[in-house]
Amino acid sequence: MAFLSSSSSSPAMQKGIFLSVPVLVLSVSFAAAVFFLLSSSLSSCSCPPSVIPSRNDAGVASSGDVRLEERISPTREDIEWVRDLIRSNGLHMQKNELRKGINPRTRDQQLIDLKQYKGISHYEGEEANNHTALPCPGELLVEQHHSNYGEPWAGGRDVFEFLAESANLKPSSRVLEIGCGTLRVGLHFIRYLNPQNFHCLERDELSLMAALRYELPSQGLLHKRPLIVRGEDMEFSKFGSGITYDLIYASAVFLHMPDKLVWTGLERLVGKLKPYDGRIFVSHNVKFCSRLGGDECAKKLASLGLEYLGKQTHDSLLFNHYEIWFGFRRFKT
Repeated sequence: MAFLSSSSSSPAMQKGIFLSVPVLVLSVSFAAAVFFLLSSSLSSCSCPPSVIPSRNDAGVASSGDVRLEERISPTREDIEWVRDLIRSNGLHMQKNELRKGINPRTRDQQLIDLKQYKGISHYEGEEANNHTALPCPGELLVEQHHSNYGEPWAGGRDVFEFLAESANLKPSSRVLEIGCGTLRVGLHFIRYLNPQNFHCLERDELSLMAALRYELPSQGLLHKRPLIVRGEDMEFSKFGSGITYDLIYASAVFLHMPDKLVWTGLERLVGKLKPYDGRIFVSHNVKFCSRLGGDECAKKLASLGLEYLGKQTHDSLLFNHYEIWFGFRRFKT
C-alpha cells in the first residue's frame, strides 16, 4: 500500500506542482487587481445622505467635528440635555448665591486691587509696570459695564437668536445695529457673521470704549473687523453709500429719541435696507408711529417705501426673557 501510494502519486504530483505555479501567480494577480478596482470604486462613490453622521439638527458632524451648517437657537433636545445633566449631577442653587472661589471678592473689591497693583498680577517694583499693548481700565476688567442695562447681560444672546432667525440671516448677511452700546447683543452677531458684516452706530463714548478695549479683545473677535462708528442724529454716511443690509435693528433705542429724529433716521435707512427680504426690527413700542394715528402712520410709512409687518413677541427658552418687537420691510426697490 505504501508503494502504490508513493509510485502512483509521484509523477502526478510532480506534474501538478509544475502546472499550478503559473496558475497560482495568475490567480493572486487577478485577485489583487479586482481588490484594487473595488476599493477605488468604494472610495469614490457618492454615499447617500443617510450615512453622513449628524447630530440631530445641530449642524455638527461627529467625524472630524465639521460644521455643516450654522445653528443659532438651542433645540428642545438641547434644553432637555442640559436639564438631564443638572439633574444627574444633583445640582441645586443654594439661596441663589455662588459662594465658592479661591479668593471670592465683589467687583468693587476687585477694582480696588486692580488699581492698587496696577493690573491683575500682584507684583511690586519694576515688575509692577503694565506692559500690555492695549491697557484696559479696571472698571472694564471687572465688567462693571455689564450692569449698565435694564436687563441682564445674558439677554443679549436671546435678542440675537430672535432677530437672526426672524430675519433668516446667514453668515454672509449684513447687519446694522442702531445703538449697540457695549455690544451686549452685537458680540453674538459679530461672532456669527462674516468679517466686516456687522455695523453699528453708537453715541456714547464710554460704551464704545468698553466695546473696543474689552469686549472685542476678550472674546477674540478683533479679526472680525466690525465697523463701529461714533455718531448721533441718525447719521449713516460713514458706513458707505453702496451698502444694503439684511437686518437693521434698534433695541430700546427709539424710546429715547424725539419722534422727528426717528422718522429722519427711517427715511435715511430705507435705501440701505434690502427690498422685500430685508427687515427692520424695533423693540418695546413704536410710539413714534402710533402717536400719529393708525392711518397717518401707515401713509407716512408708505411714503418712505416701508410696510409694517406687525408685532412679534419672543419668549426665551433660556434666560427668563420676554420681549416685544415690531417688524418692517421695504416693499419696493
